[in-house]
Amino acid sequence: MVRVSNNLVGILNFVTLLLSIAIIGGGIWLSKQANTECERFLDKPVFALGVFILLVSLAGAGQSLTDKGYKEYRLGDYSNWLQKRVNSDKNWNKIRSCLQDSKICQRLLDDGSSTKVKDFYGEHLSALQSGCCKPSNNCNFQYVSPTNWTRTPQSSLTNPDCVTWSNDPNVLCYSCQSCKAGLLDNIKRDWKRVALINIIFLVFLIIVYSIGCCAFRNNREDNAWKRYP
Repeated sequence: MVRVSNNLVGILNFVTLLLSIAIIGGGIWLSKQANTECERFLDKPVFALGVFILLVSLAGAGQSLTDKGYKEYRLGDYSNWLQKRVNSDKNWNKIRSCLQDSKICQRLLDDGSSTKVKDFYGEHLSALQSGCCKPSNNCNFQYVSPTNWTRTPQSSLTNPDCVTWSNDPNVLCYSCQSCKAGLLDNIKRDWKRVALINIIFLVFLIIVYSIGCCAFRNNREDNAWKRYP
């Protein structure tokens, strides 16, 4: 089931990539073929939309875990440009402060010790909750409560996030690479929504301006016939 889910995400990203290439090609074609400013009006929006969708398709996807209701996110799955933005101390200090103020982990904190480990593993956590409010799965920490985990002899510290994790509710994993990846996944989802809206708007715009261009040409031809009877 996990492999099927990962394959489906990969297929969707590939389709999005092909769509972006087609849209970029369409924008270039419009700029080459247009004979009037009326026809050339759409080439830049089409090209910009294609680049935007391309960036969305290149963004990474969450990793499904066996017997877990949530996914985990790795910063290395995202483009170098996005990684640099969140790895900048200046940028991340502001983002981390904002995340702490937004209390994204508050629901997990409120649940406290009342949530059993089996129930927690079945939780459908958001990308930010998964990345910022708990340690990574490969740390192999022992579960005490949603935001309280203890190290064991079997715990792995090869992942730097395992060292960064703290049970302090003001610290948790807000400085983890997984938290940064969760933020990028959240942004990616917003980008996809915006891209969908842009596609709908662009189609509407193409229809309106196609009608306008046709009307403009017809009026120009009618005026020409009247001028030279």
